[in-house]
Amino acid sequence: MNYKFLKYEILEKSAIITFNRPDVLNSINKSFAKEIQDALIKSSKNDEVRSILLTGNGKGFCAGQDLNEALQPDGTPEPDLGIFIRENYNPIIKLLREIPKPIICAVNGTAAGAGANIALACDIVVASENASFIQAFSKIGLIPDSGGTYYLPRLVGLGKAASLMMLGEKLLANEAMELGLIYKVFPLDRLEEESINLAKHLATQPTKALGLIKKLLNKSIENTLDEQLKLEEEMQRIAGQTDDYKEGIKAFLEKRKPEFKCK
Repeated sequence: MNYKFLKYEILEKSAIITFNRPDVLNSINKSFAKEIQDALIKSSKNDEVRSILLTGNGKGFCAGQDLNEALQPDGTPEPDLGIFIRENYNPIIKLLREIPKPIICAVNGTAAGAGANIALACDIVVASENASFIQAFSKIGLIPDSGGTYYLPRLVGLGKAASLMMLGEKLLANEAMELGLIYKVFPLDRLEEESINLAKHLATQPTKALGLIKKLLNKSIENTLDEQLKLEEEMQRIAGQTDDYKEGIKAFLEKRKPEFKCK
């Protein structure tokens, strides 16, 4: 697919996906949503790609839904937003959680609505000092989508999630870090370098083990302790049979840096 609304490049085994509609703060329309899905699937299927980085071009990471597309030709709202969510946003969130590779999100500016929840669905989130996260849905009479009502209460607790969603208040990057929503905050002029370095580092790590960690974290949200212990047993058995585990042990004993091959 030739991309119109995003930039795609592979840099040292890291796929860099840059949202590129800066004139509308990278808000998402149907075509853009399909491009994001395609870029994620391409990255997942490419064995040479061992980490993925999402970021945005311009002043915003993603302002969520392009509201111009939410209207019919006569100016009235689309009658069934559920179909739009099912076909466009839900596949993105599922891919972010199911791809067995680490996914980093570098939030360069405003992340609002679905844009905020796309960021929070990634494995590791970093942000610039001037970034912000806004659950803006209630301001136009909607409910949070794109997994927001699933992940946000699990990250910050039910009461805080309810406040953020019902009030639609702006959450600044440092506040988000203090709440445990994101990993680190960097000055804007360092965000690109720091996030790419993080993606490059993860691309050198034992990718199969990282994918298993991701699977375990996904299941931990719904599993009982007994179920999670059983799954850890199964996943550890798989990890212990990889060449990367053998290399990790060998490198440790030889007091050298391991060279993981994703095998």
